[in-house]
Formats: sequence, structure tokens, C-alpha cells
Amino acid sequence: MRVLLADDQTLVRTGFRLILGADGIDVVAEATDGTEAVEAVRRTRPDVVLMDVRMPRMDGLEATRRILTGAPGEPRVIILTTFDLDRYVYAALTAGASGFLLKDVTPEQLTAAVRTVRTGDALLAPAITRRLVQRFAGGEHRYGAGGEHRYGAGGEHRHGATDEGRYGAGGEHRHGATDEGRYGARSGGDTAALHRDLAPLTPRELEVLGLLARGLSNAELAGRLHLAEATVKTHVARVLAKLGLRDRVQAVIVAYETGLVSAGAHEAAPSAPEPVRGRPAP
Repeated sequence: MRVLLADDQTLVRTGFRLILGADGIDVVAEATDGTEAVEAVRRTRPDVVLMDVRMPRMDGLEATRRILTGAPGEPRVIILTTFDLDRYVYAALTAGASGFLLKDVTPEQLTAAVRTVRTGDALLAPAITRRLVQRFAGGEHRYGAGGEHRYGAGGEHRHGATDEGRYGAGGEHRHGATDEGRYGARSGGDTAALHRDLAPLTPRELEVLGLLARGLSNAELAGRLHLAEATVKTHVARVLAKLGLRDRVQAVIVAYETGLVSAGAHEAAPSAPEPVRGRPAP
């Protein structure tokens, strides 16, 4: 497995490289900012990128967007952060990142996370994604006309031709006060927009998406819907394919941002444990 490390802190990169190397994971390149990360991905074609969210010249959000729209093989991106509720983390997830890690994870958690996303699975528990959406989907991360927020094939984050000025010098993401998003927060009565955004889904697939957004695992979905787990997996795969999403994390985001599931709605306890804080990496 080939991994690229992007972080402006030398100690963080060194510690992660030693941890990954001890578990047989090859660190093929390191970058100190987003610009270097984008160039290194194109040059080395890693399977997974560990991306710091705040770096000089170009931040992790813009670097993630560029990597996932132009890199051969579409590597999986894991965002590195100090805080689990961070608008930059949320923006990176909508741009196609497969999850995030707190920087004080244990060595075991780090290697497990890299292997998890390499297989195509999303990294973080739905409960954390819900908290991010509930905090930031109501208007703090929404794109204006000409640069609507879209998920294309493979889940990449695409900006329209007139999407100028959203990213300032250094790749900083700027939000306008009048921004609206294709998947912006919906009022409870905006059913026309809801049906338009989720029109490709069948009633059963809408039901699966709603329960998925509340944190149910495939096994729990199967029990709730009285279906075989293999059938549930098929439904989930079809939901992702029809909406052009990379993984379950983006599915949760879309369910909340379209209004299919509202903040404060009854939620089932997720089966996946949330990341815990461990000892700092050496």
C-alpha cells in the first residue's frame, strides 16, 4: 500500500511515517503544504493521502478538491485535524474525503484507518458526520450561483464555470453571505426541492438512505427493513451509484442537506464506535 503524508509539521510526518512503516505500509512521498501534496499525488500515485487541513500556500480542503478531480486512480483522502467539529473538515468531506483522524490517534488506529479507506470504506462513524452536518450545513458551507455544490461520478466536488473567487490566494475557501447550495439546508416544507434532488431513488432506496443517515449499520438496516443483509448492501450500493457518491459519509451529508433527514430527528445509536483520543504519535 502506498501512502502520501501532507502536513506542515515535521514531527507529525515523521511519527506517522515510522508508525506506518512498522506495519508494512510504504510512505512514498511527503508534502509540507497543499501545493506540494497535489504535485506529489500526480507524481507518485498513492493509494491513500493523509492530509492536514490547515497548511500554508494551499490548505487541505483545496488540495483535496484538486486531487480528487484530477489524480489518476482517485486516491482516498483522510483529513488530519485537531478538532472533530471543524468547518474545514466538513468541507473536505463534501469535497470527497473518505473521513478524518484526530492527530492524537494511537498507532493501531492510524494503520487501521489507512487500511479501511484503502478497501473503499468510509472511515468515520455516521454519528460524527451527523454532528458536522447539523453544525455546518445550515449555511456556513454553501456555494453560490455558478458554483453549486455537486457530487459527480466518483464523488468529486465540481465547481461551475462562473465559480470565481471562492478560493482565494493560498487555496482558502471563502463563503459568501448569500450563497445557496444544490444540497443546501432545506426547510421542512421544501418538498419539491427534496424530490428533485433525490428523484433517482426508489421509495425503498429513500428509506435506506434515511436510516443510513441515522447511523444504522447494514445489519441493523436488514433487521429494521426485514431484508437480507446482502439485499441491504445492494440497496446502499445503488443509492451511492445513483447519486454519484463515493461512500456512506457523503450519503449521510446528502440526506441531511436535502432535508430527507432533519437535525434533531430521532436517531438510532450507531454500531460503529466513534474515534477516541489516544496517545500522541511519536
